[in-house]
Amino acid sequence: MPGPSAYPHLLSPVRLGHLTLRNRVVMGSMHTKLEDRARDTDKLAAFFAERARGGVGLMVTGGYAPGWRGWLLPFGSSMVRSAQARRHRTVTDAVHGHDGRILLQLLHAGRYAYHPFAQGASTATSPITPFRPSALSTRQVERTVDDFARSARLAQRAGYDGVEIMGSEGYLVNQMLAARTNDRTDAWGGSARARMRFPVEIVRRTRELVGDDFVVQYRMSLLDLVPDGQDWAETVDLAHALEEAGVTSVNTGIGWHESRVPTIVTSVPRAAFTWVTARLRAEIGIPVVASNRINRPEVAEQVVADGEADLVSMARPLLADANWVRKAQQGRSAEIIPCIACNQACLDHTFANRRATCILNPRSAHETELVLGPTRRARRVAVVGAGPAGLAAAVELAGRGHAVELFEAQDQVGGQFRLAAQIPGKEEFREALAYYEHLLGVRGVTTHLGVQVTAERLTGFDEVVVATGVVPRVPDIPGVDHPSVLSYPEAIRDPGRVGARVAVVGAGGIGFDVSSALLHEPDETVAQWRERWGVADPWEVRSGLGEKRQPPVRREVHLVQRKTSRHGAGLGKTTGWVHRTELADAGVHLVGGAEYVRIDDAGLHLTLPVEDGRAGERVPHVIPVDTVVLCAGQESVTDLVEPVRALGMPVHVIGGADVAAELDAERAIRQATELAARL
Repeated sequence: MPGPSAYPHLLSPVRLGHLTLRNRVVMGSMHTKLEDRARDTDKLAAFFAERARGGVGLMVTGGYAPGWRGWLLPFGSSMVRSAQARRHRTVTDAVHGHDGRILLQLLHAGRYAYHPFAQGASTATSPITPFRPSALSTRQVERTVDDFARSARLAQRAGYDGVEIMGSEGYLVNQMLAARTNDRTDAWGGSARARMRFPVEIVRRTRELVGDDFVVQYRMSLLDLVPDGQDWAETVDLAHALEEAGVTSVNTGIGWHESRVPTIVTSVPRAAFTWVTARLRAEIGIPVVASNRINRPEVAEQVVADGEADLVSMARPLLADANWVRKAQQGRSAEIIPCIACNQACLDHTFANRRATCILNPRSAHETELVLGPTRRARRVAVVGAGPAGLAAAVELAGRGHAVELFEAQDQVGGQFRLAAQIPGKEEFREALAYYEHLLGVRGVTTHLGVQVTAERLTGFDEVVVATGVVPRVPDIPGVDHPSVLSYPEAIRDPGRVGARVAVVGAGGIGFDVSSALLHEPDETVAQWRERWGVADPWEVRSGLGEKRQPPVRREVHLVQRKTSRHGAGLGKTTGWVHRTELADAGVHLVGGAEYVRIDDAGLHLTLPVEDGRAGERVPHVIPVDTVVLCAGQESVTDLVEPVRALGMPVHVIGGADVAAELDAERAIRQATELAARL
């Protein structure tokens, strides 16, 4: 390892059973969709190989079912046949070729299965899937225990260094442990001790088949965060029983997927759950892994240095940057592509049955398809606009060896990202800005701020990239020029101009963000966040699910939309429910089906559908507010495109200048990266 590290605890070796890991960084399990089809095995191998090359100590695959009834999706990933084990040699050989270590995760979906053949601890239906499971018979439970063990043996033959048994997040093993889902009356239910038998028998039988020189890691739920989950005494008893049965290490899981408490979105503070990991570590004598919302090396270093965990699991941060560890070792942590926990391109893709990637790194899980090697012919490139698309284009083009100049009309780079960074719960966007600003310098991009570019100014460049972004759309409402009316950038940048009573016009992602910014202060502490969401100590409250206590809100907010559908219907799958809950808890008034009449001194005048639903009938309504904030869409800024084309220069239009869409940095950055790969 080059030189003394700034992270001596995190980057020190650690013993895991028979293995010595080169550092304490674990890439946690994350389903990318490359696991599900044999034709994607080479792509999966390249994905893990790049992270092994980047220095990760231990990686865990996405979940593989031990039997077809445990599939997450129809014909999903599984490890049940020798042919599958042989094919996985491509993955394990690629990882071992770079001195990496890798575990195969064994996951039975239980009632979370998204197919009609689901089996669970009982017939209780999950609130997040439409399929009612059949209850495992006693014989089927015993057979499932054997299935886990046989799959572990196949993983061993495939060259994996071990397995991780998925016992958290509300999947089958977790379902068997909790009274919430296990109402069985046979030997596998009826008491906490009987419910515990299932995971213990899986571990015991697995250890018998694989021997001592094979890691058996158990992913344990430390906070179920659902009613009738496990209490702390049950969790500790399980940990002791698993240790005795032969578990090598315990990886921690937080919350079931159906929990109404967020655990991984960007509004969750960093390292928000390490306090409970530390409590478990004090109870057992095997290594414990911390997880959830740990994204920066200084945060991970502190977790290990403080004795809260022996290792630190980071799934999405290592999805964002395969070279996370190498950069930390080399004193280049400012160059780490940050995970901002937005979920837009990773988990939202997964739940939409699409391949996961990263909003800031579209190459992730596309390593064999999107290649950014040195260019064969360096060009002089002008990038106009320093929002997400322009920043990504500038740094990626410069990274390939092009001479890049970046022009921005404002006195700061960032565009929509700089606005997002001012929203409470989206403070991580500051990391994205810091990363891009640092890379501009590292890669030698000449940056011109406060410059309104003309086509003539761009004469002499070989290529011009127009990333001029968007401007807020001004709706056609009488009185829209009233002094009480602000655009959303004005409200975010200067909240002092916003009165005590506010109407937010437009209930898309920006409308939700503006509402949040007007209600709460940014930079919430872990203690404040726990209080607001009701996260309690599990040794005091079963499952860690306590009472919510809301802080005082700063304003009265009315969120208004023309649509009659649910507010925020277009928000991300994994984050939308969080935003809706936050606004509901803060007492925001949701107004739908509005037709805007005018804005005047009295406030916002509307007509609304009559409450009894009589078709076509509407009633007048006035929302008496001090301020109206417009979040009614955006329009592309394309003034520069045709003048540049008229001068005969190649023009590439990307990001908001190409398509004006709310909160669509994913598309903008992907367009920029693909452009850089082509030029």
